[in-house]
Amino acid sequence: MKRSNTRRNFLKATTAGAAAAGLVNCGEPAQSTVGGSTTTVTYESLGMRPIINGIGVVTVLGGSVMPPEVVAAMVEASKNFIDLPMLQEKVGKRISEIIGVPAATICCGAASGLTLGTAACVTRGDAAKLRQLPDTTGMPNEVIVQKSHRFGFDTQIWMVGVKPVEVETREELEKAINDHTAMMFFLNVAEPKGQISRADWIEVGKKHAIPTMNDCASDVPPASRLRQYIDEGFDLAIFSGGKGLLGPQASGLVLGDADLVAAALKANSPRAGVGRGMKVGKEEIMGLLAAVERYHRIDHDAERKELDARAEHVTQALNDVDGVETSVEIPPIANQVPHVMVRWDAAAKGLTPGDAVKKLRGGEPAIAVSQNAEGLRISMWMLKPGEHEIVASRVKELLA
Repeated sequence: MKRSNTRRNFLKATTAGAAAAGLVNCGEPAQSTVGGSTTTVTYESLGMRPIINGIGVVTVLGGSVMPPEVVAAMVEASKNFIDLPMLQEKVGKRISEIIGVPAATICCGAASGLTLGTAACVTRGDAAKLRQLPDTTGMPNEVIVQKSHRFGFDTQIWMVGVKPVEVETREELEKAINDHTAMMFFLNVAEPKGQISRADWIEVGKKHAIPTMNDCASDVPPASRLRQYIDEGFDLAIFSGGKGLLGPQASGLVLGDADLVAAALKANSPRAGVGRGMKVGKEEIMGLLAAVERYHRIDHDAERKELDARAEHVTQALNDVDGVETSVEIPPIANQVPHVMVRWDAAAKGLTPGDAVKKLRGGEPAIAVSQNAEGLRISMWMLKPGEHEIVASRVKELLA
């Protein structure tokens, strides 16, 4: 595919290619009526440029691009009023049946799922206790977490009014459990960094009747992961709806034990309390249902072959450049899809990885990729059909 010379041609080409391939589709621009005339609301009308996403399902770039059936479900949902609490219950039941877990409920993102799951473990659904949060007087208010599993978003747990108790070994974990322990939190992507495995974490939780919650926000694909951690024994598992599932960005899933999921739903908006600001609209609820249904219907093997083919094209294009080495990396847990790693001698090329990232982002069209100490990391996942060729061409121009 020849790189387009203008922004207009680039937008037309990528949108048409995405529609034809069906792997990703951004839908039609929104329509707005102003002063009696219809206008098209676009990013360009705000002076912003669309970005080719070579990083992956990251929030700062908008998560993912929703497929047509997800957009259609959201549009249809927007046309009527509905009993929202009842809709949450019915959709949660449908999703739990599709995935094969005891219960499910929709939250407004994986981070909000951490808050709701924690509230559920602290209050066990008691209405008076839910209204009392974040004052945890008279309730268990300690959450045990491996020191290596602390991360920037665990604030969503502590805002319930609980405090972290850090451990590093199984022996420390056993000693940390007491009458104040409300929950044991596990960050799935950080398992290799800690000394306590998932299996041991679950075993200790079951032994002491302490609920365990696993944050696996970006851990699909594979699709089996949606039920794997509950099958293993975790009481709650939290997933993002706007990452691998390609659902609405402001959506997520709380899966697991029926009583705890029901308690999490009681903590969620539209009810008052710590979850009130985590509102999930009828459009996001129906959009995520459509995304889950689609995810269990599509051919994941065919999608993976497409991603592998993109990675092969990029590596072959860049291997022709002197002084450049490439490899394909597939992360073992989160974002388990092909990423092309590009390495070179920065001094010899007169170009650092940071410089390359800035030049790609500032070029036409804008391309976002990750960097590390050795070079670039380019994800094949969120590229629309044909964009991998544009990325390969631009990176080759920089390094040739």
